Amino acid sequence: MRQGVALSVLSSFLFATLYYYTTVLPPLKGTEVFAWRVLLCLPVLALVIHRARSWDEISAVYGRLRQEPVLWLLLLLSATLIGMQLWLFAWAPLNQKGLDVSMGYFLLPMVMVLLGRLFYGERLSKVQTVAVLVAALGVTHELWRSGSFSWATALVMFGYPPYFMLRRRLRMGSLSALWFDMLFMTPGALFILFSQDLSVLEQFSRFPRLFGQVPLLGVISSAALVAYISASRMLPLGLFGILGYVEPVLLFWVAFLFLHEVVSYQAWFTYVPIWVAVLLIAGEGAMAWRQSATGKKESPR
Repeated sequence: MRQGVALSVLSSFLFATLYYYTTVLPPLKGTEVFAWRVLLCLPVLALVIHRARSWDEISAVYGRLRQEPVLWLLLLLSATLIGMQLWLFAWAPLNQKGLDVSMGYFLLPMVMVLLGRLFYGERLSKVQTVAVLVAALGVTHELWRSGSFSWATALVMFGYPPYFMLRRRLRMGSLSALWFDMLFMTPGALFILFSQDLSVLEQFSRFPRLFGQVPLLGVISSAALVAYISASRMLPLGLFGILGYVEPVLLFWVAFLFLHEVVSYQAWFTYVPIWVAVLLIAGEGAMAWRQSATGKKESPR
């Protein structure tokens, strides 16, 4: 259990590090960083699948592709949805959108709660209802203050839910789903790298530091991915979900402290209610998990 918690927190710190690391890679732009992440993560993911002995799971999906032609379109849609998020994660820190992206991750749990109620008939608890209402105060203030939400915020909070809903419909394990997402993104990543104004060879020749920086990008990204997948397999789903709130907090402080993005005085009236809402949901989840864990320990008696 402790190892799983440590790996989950480590993955959050590594993703936050990756968020900042993107800014030290010029002349690489965010789109090119995204392409390198895809290409460098694919072999590492293959190693993880091998270690987990999950190639049978991958083979089963290949069998489904032969029998269900529509699955090709669904997998392409899945890769497109998650690809947009991976691209935004690499692009935002370089374009002063880091805080907007962190805001999207803070609001995502509330959107997921509402979608669960609307599409799957899941009932909201009292705490969840209060959390949604409190978050709505922050959202309302932001709309009143600026007249709209940043498109980067909207892409995170409204872009991830369709991806998760599609994942549920596909009935695939996490490793196989991630494998096919990366596989379907690979042609796009190759196209990006080979259609640059400067070729990959010219970039590395002009900026020799890239010979060290790009592999390090792969190391950080792959280590974060491996830690995340390992934690998801070691921890109960509830606890794993709660620990997922660590990442947006870290992304916010990276953008605020290291990327020097400005948070105006008025903007705090948007952030604080949303943070309170996230704490309410995380706190309820922590209590539910603790009660469940205690019940499991006491059940043999």
